Amino acid sequence: MASIRKFIDIGANLTDAMYKGIYHGSKKHENDLEAVLERAWKIGMQKIIITGGSLEESREALQLANTHEKLYTTVGCHPTRCSEFEKSGDPALYLQALQDLIQRGQHKVVALGECGLDYDRLQFCPRETQIKYFEYQLTLCEAVKIPVFLHCRNAVSDLVNILSKNRDRLNGGVVHSFDGSEQDMKSLLELGYYIGINGCSLKTADNLEVVAKIPNDCLILETDCPWCEVRPTHAGAKLIKTTFPTVKKEKWQAGSMVKGRNEPANIV
Repeated sequence: MASIRKFIDIGANLTDAMYKGIYHGSKKHENDLEAVLERAWKIGMQKIIITGGSLEESREALQLANTHEKLYTTVGCHPTRCSEFEKSGDPALYLQALQDLIQRGQHKVVALGECGLDYDRLQFCPRETQIKYFEYQLTLCEAVKIPVFLHCRNAVSDLVNILSKNRDRLNGGVVHSFDGSEQDMKSLLELGYYIGINGCSLKTADNLEVVAKIPNDCLILETDCPWCEVRPTHAGAKLIKTTFPTVKKEKWQAGSMVKGRNEPANIV
């Protein structure tokens, strides 16, 4: 009997509107999340961790995680959304709401995040605001005792400094969607963090060289769906052996994968 490979997708944005059939605000097809999940279970997916990127999104993610025994979630605020702390009118209440959600869903919430730093998209949130509320979220680690699910774009130096400074209060974790240099990787590994890779980690020949050097026992897989697919133009595309038929969203039919929309089954 052929054995099926087993996977855990550590980063899946299953609350995204694309799984409701909505693209850029336009409805193209019916909600097909159930079919997306069925395809994941069929390829050997054992667990999926839904990504929470804001307080409201984390609430929705926990609600979804509660619908299936194989679904789990993170709770936190993405660096590009950290202005929400101040827009809420009371950053302390926003932080407390995150903590309450983690503690209320402790059977399903497995990490604090997605949090971190993103200097490639400062148009969404200034650097100083990102740093302030990244460190602010890390204060929760002493109370909730869970790992961190980290986002980092063009900000490894500051990320490493903050993680080092807060090392005593943190419980480990993973830097997901990694696309940094070999030295970036080594700096994170020295702090004891895992490295998560997806299609965004396999875009260039340089990316492939770095990924090949990640120790197997520190490497974690994710899709970051519906984003971060391995596109035909990526250096990693030539290494793909397993593909699935897809259709354009405008020609969607029940049971079809959508072209350009990543999903957990693609983790193979």
